[in-house]
Amino acid sequence: MKIKALTAIAAVLLSAPAFVAADEDAELIVNGEIEMVTKTAAAPHLEGALDEVLSGWLFRADETQSLQADDFDNPGMIFVDQGMDDWGTVDGSEGKSCASCHGDVEDSMAGIRAEYPKWNDTAGEVRTMAQMINECRVDRMGAEAHGYTSAKMARMEALISVQSRGMPVNVAIDGPAADMWAQGKEMFYSRTGQLELSCASCHEENYGNRIRSDHLSQGHINGFPVYRLKNAKLTTPHGRFKGCVRDTRAQTYSPGSDDFVALELYVASRGNGLSVEGVSVRN
Repeated sequence: MKIKALTAIAAVLLSAPAFVAADEDAELIVNGEIEMVTKTAAAPHLEGALDEVLSGWLFRADETQSLQADDFDNPGMIFVDQGMDDWGTVDGSEGKSCASCHGDVEDSMAGIRAEYPKWNDTAGEVRTMAQMINECRVDRMGAEAHGYTSAKMARMEALISVQSRGMPVNVAIDGPAADMWAQGKEMFYSRTGQLELSCASCHEENYGNRIRSDHLSQGHINGFPVYRLKNAKLTTPHGRFKGCVRDTRAQTYSPGSDDFVALELYVASRGNGLSVEGVSVRN
């Protein structure tokens, strides 16, 4: 009886006809110079699902949108500054910092965020940017791995992401990554939990509708890590995935698990063509 009641509540929340509450004519230009593509034609692999992909920024209130348009106003940029400090800090048994191998972050990390997750030939698997950060820390620096959704990991991801702002997301889904992508797609459309919801239930079938007084977006992760106003901190993709699965009243997966890596690969590819925005600001 309880499960039926929860399902009924979910149906009420998401039953209204979909409408796009976003101002699709709004333009995001960060610092008056970095032009962001916030709306573009969907990639061919989304045929039958979406004709057009829309950044989550379009679904935000004017006040929230304006925070992201200027780095001085963007509360997430303080974590980028902290990440820059970490970049140059020696850590671990090898006496190295990130800068020891990679040099200047602006040059060495430009374009990296736009391509991840991606297939790694050496590892023989799809790797996320967070996994590559920890590989560097453990194998090259002799340092401890960061917690997958920890504050230290989030600010390092933020620092790296900022170097790709304005570049188009271009996540490869063919070749050896195809099987993992297919797994992520299946997860995106599989209903789960007591509420019997899938990712698609909200972010494909009901984007633009209100839920808990907020507008549902298409669920793209081109803006991650995001500064969430409700939490006053950075949120990483797997941190958000965990929260979403929890909200369906389902047993969630662990950040960094194969399941969430597959889901990240699929969800990232849905945003191909949108600009990398991180660090973005969301509710």
